[in-house]
Amino acid sequence: MAYTGEPIPPAALIIDTQHSVLAMSQNSPLGAETVNGDGFGVGWYPTGKPTDAQGLRHPYVFRSTEPAWNDQNLREISRAVTSPLFFTHVRAAAGPPIQQTNCHPFRHDNWLFMHNGAISGFQQIKRELAMDVDPLLYAGIQGTTDTEVLFHLALTYGLMDGPIAAVGKAIRRVEKAGEGAGIQFPMQGTIAVSDGETLWAFRYSTQGRSRTLFHSADVPTLRKMYPTAERLDLFGDHAQVVVSEPLTDLPGVFLEVPESTVAVLDPTGYHHQSFLEA
Repeated sequence: MAYTGEPIPPAALIIDTQHSVLAMSQNSPLGAETVNGDGFGVGWYPTGKPTDAQGLRHPYVFRSTEPAWNDQNLREISRAVTSPLFFTHVRAAAGPPIQQTNCHPFRHDNWLFMHNGAISGFQQIKRELAMDVDPLLYAGIQGTTDTEVLFHLALTYGLMDGPIAAVGKAIRRVEKAGEGAGIQFPMQGTIAVSDGETLWAFRYSTQGRSRTLFHSADVPTLRKMYPTAERLDLFGDHAQVVVSEPLTDLPGVFLEVPESTVAVLDPTGYHHQSFLEA
């Protein structure tokens, strides 16, 4: 789940909504794994002015191997801070060990990155992919997940200059390596990326049967649709949420992102564009 908009406490979406991230960690109806109890992470950009001389806002990250539903620190931190843009991820380990450095989101300078899905046959192509990572970036890989290697490939291919092109190039590199190793469908998943200002949410898989991905409709429209919904008072007009499963059962609140699409969300709203279509 990712949020961008007027600053709010992350707990408003992680804990306090109908189908919260905390609830999804115990029961994920649309997920490949029903229970996501192998750790979690929260990454958030602070409110206020940019935090370095280049005018960039750098995020903070809190990650743990505890199940999200069992971590009191998550409850405390998510209520104590406010943020205009934050990521949350709950993990079901698909092979790499349960350790803090394998929990999403991953961070580099002012960038956050997380992934719901997997690179199939990753152990067969891990060395080939890692060898393509810029040597100056390689030391930043602290864990053993496919996601962290994918992130560093995207950084290598120019994430800071063009996120959509860089993520696309990283995925094509994965597919090329997978093809060489005889892996039929190497790439699966949805990806969220942010530089602290814009949020990019990708839905793509080699097979064309990707994990689910949704984002919220604009808040002014939702207020017209549900004029008595007091919960909408928590959010400003620019609030936007990206999530793997809808956080509420109210019709029309969440819009599905189509296959092979990237949703781009910023203070002006959102738009979709095609991504790696065959």
